[in-house]
Amino acid sequence: MTAPASKDSFGARDTLKVGDASYEVFRLNKVEGSQRLPYSLKILLENLLRTEDGANITAEHIRALGDWDPQADPSIEIQFTPARVIMQDFTGVPCVVDLATMREAVTELGGDPDKVNPLAPAELVIDHSVIIDVFGRADAFERNVEIEYERNRERYQFLRWGQNAFEEFKVVPPGTGIVHQVNIEYLARTVMARNGQAYPDTCVGTDSHTTMVNGLGVLGWGVGGIEAEAAMLGQPVSMLIPRVVGFKLTGEIPPGATATDVVLTITEMLRRHGVVGKFVEFYGDGVGAVPLANRATIGNMSPEFGSTAAIFPIDDETLRYLKLTGRSEEQLALVEAYAKEQGLWHDPGHEPEYSEYLELDLSTVVPSIAGPKRPQDRIELTDAKSSFRKSLHDYVEENYPVPHTKMDEASEESFPASDSPSLSFADEDAVPAHSAANGASGRPSKPVKVSAADRGEFVLDHGAVVIASITSCTNTSNPSVMLGAALLARNAVEKGLTAKPWVKTSMAPGSQVVTDYYEKAGLWPYLEKLGYHLVGYGCTTCIGNSGPLPEEISAAVQDNDLTVVSVLSGNRNFEGRINPDVKMNYLASPPLVIAYALAGTMDFDFETQPLGQDADGNDVFLRDIWPTPQEIQETIDRSITQDMFTKDYADVFDGGERWKSLPTPEGKTFEWDPQSTYVRKPPYFEGMAARPAPVEDISGARVLALLGDSVTTDHISPAGAIKADSPAGRYLTEHGVERKDFNSYGSRRGNHEVMIRGTFANIRLRNLLLDDVQGGYTRDFTQDGAPQAFIYDAAQNYAAAGIPLVVLGGKEYGSGSSRDWAAKGTRLLGVRAVIAESFERIHRSNLIGMGVVPLQFPEGESAKSLGLDGTETYDIAGLTELNEGRTPHTVRVTATRSDGSTAEFDAVVRIDTPGEADYYRNGGILQYVLRKMTS
Repeated sequence: MTAPASKDSFGARDTLKVGDASYEVFRLNKVEGSQRLPYSLKILLENLLRTEDGANITAEHIRALGDWDPQADPSIEIQFTPARVIMQDFTGVPCVVDLATMREAVTELGGDPDKVNPLAPAELVIDHSVIIDVFGRADAFERNVEIEYERNRERYQFLRWGQNAFEEFKVVPPGTGIVHQVNIEYLARTVMARNGQAYPDTCVGTDSHTTMVNGLGVLGWGVGGIEAEAAMLGQPVSMLIPRVVGFKLTGEIPPGATATDVVLTITEMLRRHGVVGKFVEFYGDGVGAVPLANRATIGNMSPEFGSTAAIFPIDDETLRYLKLTGRSEEQLALVEAYAKEQGLWHDPGHEPEYSEYLELDLSTVVPSIAGPKRPQDRIELTDAKSSFRKSLHDYVEENYPVPHTKMDEASEESFPASDSPSLSFADEDAVPAHSAANGASGRPSKPVKVSAADRGEFVLDHGAVVIASITSCTNTSNPSVMLGAALLARNAVEKGLTAKPWVKTSMAPGSQVVTDYYEKAGLWPYLEKLGYHLVGYGCTTCIGNSGPLPEEISAAVQDNDLTVVSVLSGNRNFEGRINPDVKMNYLASPPLVIAYALAGTMDFDFETQPLGQDADGNDVFLRDIWPTPQEIQETIDRSITQDMFTKDYADVFDGGERWKSLPTPEGKTFEWDPQSTYVRKPPYFEGMAARPAPVEDISGARVLALLGDSVTTDHISPAGAIKADSPAGRYLTEHGVERKDFNSYGSRRGNHEVMIRGTFANIRLRNLLLDDVQGGYTRDFTQDGAPQAFIYDAAQNYAAAGIPLVVLGGKEYGSGSSRDWAAKGTRLLGVRAVIAESFERIHRSNLIGMGVVPLQFPEGESAKSLGLDGTETYDIAGLTELNEGRTPHTVRVTATRSDGSTAEFDAVVRIDTPGEADYYRNGGILQYVLRKMTS
């Protein structure tokens, strides 16, 4: 479908010739002030010029960008229309479920189901579902993929149907690669050519690390599923014109330091500076010397330092990478011509205006790790042992509390149930006993002897490294650290070193190209000798899919309350995330992951302690096996070719026999399986009329939850393992699912019945309707005495009685990550309004997108100051103004107590744009789009 024509108030429409092709473009130099803008804001400016419609996107918005004041706090809201959408399978499945449901609704309204297609290209990469059940043996990859297909068969059949049924929707099958690495190596365009227009490639993704593509000069970031669906259907994403932090890079990385060390240094600097809600943009003479792989590694970590995006402009290095990865000559010519024509080509001599400035001399970077529970807590490698010992005291005190589960931010990743089946090992010769730690003074020690049938006897202690995993697109997209790790493995094997027998080793590259260059360099045998067999092409350990530890090790850890460690090359090391048995988690470069597998403990100083002895009995230190930068670069130059990328991506959507042999429904509409516990038709469009019913005021509402400050979407959204005694666990049991097959909330996101039952069910939620109770509980006022009940059960009783619900919140309601199910679950529980002191912007927008009205207490007031305790009934008057095409600034809220007394206040209506008002009047964004299609 062709995009609607721009109003072109600035006369920016023009033609660009590239070779034999001509493209319509919108020239930035037609807007006064554009030349001084940072690269990222120029991309936003072009977006507004091209999509100006006079209503949601106006000449005033365009002028506001041209007049951007770097020092101003963000206050001007604009509507950004991304060029494409990228999804991973956990968060992508609900988007496709909703599209499939829309097709049926269109048919019921007398429309053409073929009209329901993504209007922007949408690509989904299945990378979140592989779990490392099998490791350390040659068939690990095959077995893990096999188990993955068994577990997720229903979801994959559904996605395969979607791949065939929808135009502009493509699926990269399991076992291919990680979404963000596939994005930079194949999917990203850098400049789009579509419908006769050329314009900057921009994207939103249903995973926070979408920012990896910023390394290619593509502006993109992670959003919730509702925003992603809206973008797929041609609706803009609401955002504030941000502050932009200019980050100057100078110097070169010294020998011994890696791209990972650079990223951990930048993460620490930006966290300390404070960049939440801002764009970060890299500039200066040093930028040209930063390899594209390193740029992508830096961009990937944007969510860890908190910025919306972390972008590098287009330059010769961008073109070199696009060529290496097999992009066509026509595409390369277009990228270069367009970027130079529009002032988007990096000019080291030109310094744009920025809101704030930072600088890093890369020559000052030193080897580092980060942990034990946050990516921004950088530790110089020389201090790692002393830092570990200091941190250990926090974990082994008496009555040490179990770490809470800190789930992922925008990406909504979670770890599966800990009792995943099918654990396997390498068949190894008997291994001599080792001690996991030296028990030296200065730290708590609790040696435990373990006997493992296939691994011999050894001693585990606090600090034992039980997982050492090379995983996650952050680093596996970067040949310098991946080949650095493989060369270190070769050197270690040649010196006679081995990984310790208690370490669960795994190699999960982000694309098949890594396997190709390992094979060409002849380095796979050395990695495998240390236990680093291929386990899958997926996110694995970084999202908690590390799989269970060997039974003997898990039992020793649990029975003795040992504080053990994971070391991973990923980007997320939050408490409780990596593995239920592991309390301390450290991020490290791939070479250091292998070094810690050799050491076997965090209680280790690589400077002074040898990793082992060679055949002659000489001590071998890390410095003896660390490859030189020259050797790494020579290996890159001779091992990586353009042919690898063109070969591996030639049939990227094909999936091979396993994918193609899935029995897949045919037809334009999906045949829902009434027995499915993974994919079910949601009720959003049940009884929907061709025209929206008038907006009604809310009367007689009850409070489902009374919540305090900083309630995040982690508290609201279902995530993690499903407990047997929870409403979701009961539902699955009633549907014949055994406990071992519960899987996770993440894997069941396509079943609204499971997800509603997990909404507001986080074990850390504090509903102030109850005293000192944590978890998904409330008081049920439909029952005598208003007893404590599961939130889901109470909501069902309220729905049966026809009683609408409200939620009362404090400051920053819905902060943290943007999550679709935080809003979807809220609406499906029967909540009509959320009244809070302030809202996180995306969650506020998502609530409206689901037909829930966000209301704000009067300035300076709160539930507490107004004397509200949640036992009242609520009437909200004034919403009906929306029926006249106006959005009321405030509505009157009357809270009536059981004794008949009332508290009254004017709540601010946080419907902030004309588009949001349209969504709310229609009962939600999907209903709005659907009616637009059929009108």
